[in-house]
Amino acid sequence: MFGIGDFARLGLVSVRMLRHYDAIGLLRPAHVDPVTGYRSYQAAQLSRLNRVVALKDLGFTLEQVRAILDDEVSTEELHGMVRLRRAELEARISADRARLRGVEARLRAIETEGAMAPADVVVKKVAPARVAELSALAPSYEPESIGPVVGPLFGELCARLEAAGMPPAGPSVAYYLPEGDGPVRVHAAFPVSAEPPAGGGLRIVTLPGVETAATVVHHGCMDGVGQTFQALAHWIEENGYRSLSLGREVYLHCPEEEDAWVTELQVEVAPVVTGPPTSNGTAPS
Repeated sequence: MFGIGDFARLGLVSVRMLRHYDAIGLLRPAHVDPVTGYRSYQAAQLSRLNRVVALKDLGFTLEQVRAILDDEVSTEELHGMVRLRRAELEARISADRARLRGVEARLRAIETEGAMAPADVVVKKVAPARVAELSALAPSYEPESIGPVVGPLFGELCARLEAAGMPPAGPSVAYYLPEGDGPVRVHAAFPVSAEPPAGGGLRIVTLPGVETAATVVHHGCMDGVGQTFQALAHWIEENGYRSLSLGREVYLHCPEEEDAWVTELQVEVAPVVTGPPTSNGTAPS
């Protein structure tokens, strides 16, 4: 038998916590002296204590922990619950990190307002492209919504192209189309030159050419792409153009280190037309 202090040290918890577990019936002492009230524990009770602490640290309430342990779940079932909760926590951490990166990118954009360097924009014609693509819905245009969708799409597309024996014929492309007022259809594509085998799960489409595209190269990870798009937007407006469609992202160089990525942003534009008022008194647009 071990006194409460020794048992707390062996179990890496506080004496106060053991008293609380006793009070709520989660972990009773093996023996309580009727005269002194002194609590004693057995080494075998460390097994239950370990389960209590592990489940609590994974986010279960003490009431849930007691229900789980009272149901006498097996070690295998406990491992399964731990794996599931670990996956949930990792997903939450990943989402929080993505949200933090988005906030930092917004702050950088705010800090450079009024002092944004002119974008090094090239106006050019973009040829049509025959591509293999996959698509999926994202909740919104926010980076923390787009990132978890577009990454797996490219991973799956690469796997299907490899299985079909179809190497990409050029750099990958992403583009986005709204669906209603909220969701966004995310498209991940690779140019291809060969015909896909039947049943390969590849959708082949032709991206239309763009007669006039305002393009700019973004250097670095995609968390900061919004700032580059905003610089491009300023250039478009200040140089007498208007945008006709949402932009494309062409990933020219994508090494493992994302800070070294090179991405061309393309926005279809047309000159702003000005002239004498029309019959209803407004200028043509």
